Amino acid sequence: MDFLSIYSVGAVILLVCMVALWLLSLRLRDASIVDIFWGTGFLIVTLFYYLATMAQSRAERAALIVVLVAIWGLRLSLHIGARNWGRAEDYRYANWRRQAGAAWWWRSLFKVFLLQGALSWIISAPLLAGQFYGADSPLGLLDGLAVLVWSVGFFFEAVGDWQLARFRANPANKGKLMDRGLWRYTRHPNYFGDAVQWWGFYLLSLAAGAWWTVWSPVLMTYLLVSVSGVAMLEANLSKYKSGYADYVRRTSAFIPWPPKRD
Repeated sequence: MDFLSIYSVGAVILLVCMVALWLLSLRLRDASIVDIFWGTGFLIVTLFYYLATMAQSRAERAALIVVLVAIWGLRLSLHIGARNWGRAEDYRYANWRRQAGAAWWWRSLFKVFLLQGALSWIISAPLLAGQFYGADSPLGLLDGLAVLVWSVGFFFEAVGDWQLARFRANPANKGKLMDRGLWRYTRHPNYFGDAVQWWGFYLLSLAAGAWWTVWSPVLMTYLLVSVSGVAMLEANLSKYKSGYADYVRRTSAFIPWPPKRD
């Protein structure tokens, strides 16, 4: 199979997964289950890419991509699943449900599930390219740099999530603002880490010769900063979180940086 054929089948796999997830969301009346699947969906399609490219891939690089995606995707899914367990539908989807009324059952298919499936497919390009191309190129310095970049991103995302979860679990912190640990240097260490990991994935694709998949980390970074990540969360936090304006003044929004002094 050529690249486009494998990539197209990956789209079909994600389509089937998203339709099945949509049907489950109708039964549960909870569209936010799509967030739990986000990381796992990438792992599913990456495993398919691995099986489909075994004949022509550089085995070491292909296996490395699968392992890194598995660590990132499963941790993210488990974290979001544990965070959302027993809670009501996320406020974003709940608001859309109220706005759409009786039409939400079918609108959610397009507005939530098929949209996220399409984004997953587009963003997954370097995960396929890194396996499909570069069969004659051994692992080198660029692959090592990719792992280093990915590791930095994983540290910020995983540790940031862990620090926030511990902070929220302490009843004494109810109503307080999290500005400790990594959150002292960036208002969104988890989103920053997520973006950096995708630049790491891209470097593995670049090492295989697929420089053109740069749209993937660019799109992921844009989504995290300007669409579903920083922008959306801060618009909500600024409305009800006491002291948030001062936190914004002294703390970098995305890239970690020493806080401004009062």
